[in-house]
Amino acid sequence: MIASDSITVAHSPDSDDAFMFYALAEGRVDTEGLAFHHELSDIESLNRRAMAGELAVTAVSFHAYAHLADRYLLLPHGASFGDGYGPVVVANAAKSEIARNEIASGNVAVASPGPWTTAALALQLWAPGVAMRAMPFDRIQDAVRDGEAAAGLLIHEGQLTFADEGLREIVDLGRWWKEETGLPLPLGGNVVRRDLGPERIGRISRALSRSIEYGLAHRDAALDHAMRYARGLDRAKADRFVAMYVNAWTQGYGEAGRRAVQALLDRGHEAGLLPRVRAEYAPEP
Repeated sequence: MIASDSITVAHSPDSDDAFMFYALAEGRVDTEGLAFHHELSDIESLNRRAMAGELAVTAVSFHAYAHLADRYLLLPHGASFGDGYGPVVVANAAKSEIARNEIASGNVAVASPGPWTTAALALQLWAPGVAMRAMPFDRIQDAVRDGEAAAGLLIHEGQLTFADEGLREIVDLGRWWKEETGLPLPLGGNVVRRDLGPERIGRISRALSRSIEYGLAHRDAALDHAMRYARGLDRAKADRFVAMYVNAWTQGYGEAGRRAVQALLDRGHEAGLLPRVRAEYAPEP
């Protein structure tokens, strides 16, 4: 029998992550003796803590992964891809339109959920020279609506609600990336610290994989759990949001998903925004 082992899993307090980790949080799957404890924090905080090596298992942005790949492996499941959709740059619909070249010139500051988010990296690729102002992700819509920021970069549920708040789309970065590359935009993935060793990494990977599969197979129950973190979305919109980011891409990257991750890392490097990194994955569960 495998002795009990305590592992902290850090992830965002969002409906998609809650859906993914539902079965772990509720003890619905075999954990092979591991006791999982969940720590919830916004993605930019998790990025920074992973860069400091503080977290054993955590969600991170692929942008941040480029700076911590020497210490962490990508788990082969649990990723969020925007397949023709993704982070959205918005402005107040009542004000003058803002062109791409105005953003790229740096004359229009964009409120951003943090410099290490993949959304920020994608925005820099779309509009080199952009000026960004970091702001908690859940304040950005209000800041744009109230005139505190001329434009804002929305992640999470804001991608579905901005039009209801008097905002208009400047660009959907996931759609732009798909048109540019033919690939989905890799936004975030789960990583595990290399020093946990192959045996423990294998047990962690299998448990997290089972949790994803259980949630997808028990959608109503998993969505009930996820609604606690839906930040005002009704059930239909929460279900839509979960479907956007917990799906076949989450079950496994596949060849196209891995190609998309490497394309993002390579383009970031070519633009002078990232070190040269080759994505490395833990073995398949």
